[in-house]
Amino acid sequence: VQLQAFGGGLVQPGGSMRLSCAVSGSPASIDYMGWYRQNPGEQRDLVAQITNAGATTYEDSVKGRFAISRDNAKTTIYLQMNSLKPEDTAVYYCNARVLDLFSAYDYWGQGTLVTVSS
Repeated sequence: VQLQAFGGGLVQPGGSMRLSCAVSGSPASIDYMGWYRQNPGEQRDLVAQITNAGATTYEDSVKGRFAISRDNAKTTIYLQMNSLKPEDTAVYYCNARVLDLFSAYDYWGQGTLVTVSS
């Protein structure tokens, strides 16, 4: 599974931005897809996740502002970000997780920087 993220850049506080991530390889094998973010010196944290059944979960600080979605073929995932705040500034990574009987395998996109600033 390979992932490539698109979008990112500079946006003013209160603005909106959409990230997308193209998935190739074996998307049918993916069980979870999501977006994480990370700042220098900090851990990479889950922002939003979507399951094969379409169930979504969000980190508390983005609930009501961000929305994750994907196409049915699992070839693209999106993160719509609204009402952006300076604390949303981070490098955002798309993620695909494949589960088998004993392990979980994580695949990552290259990361895209989102800067929220006036």
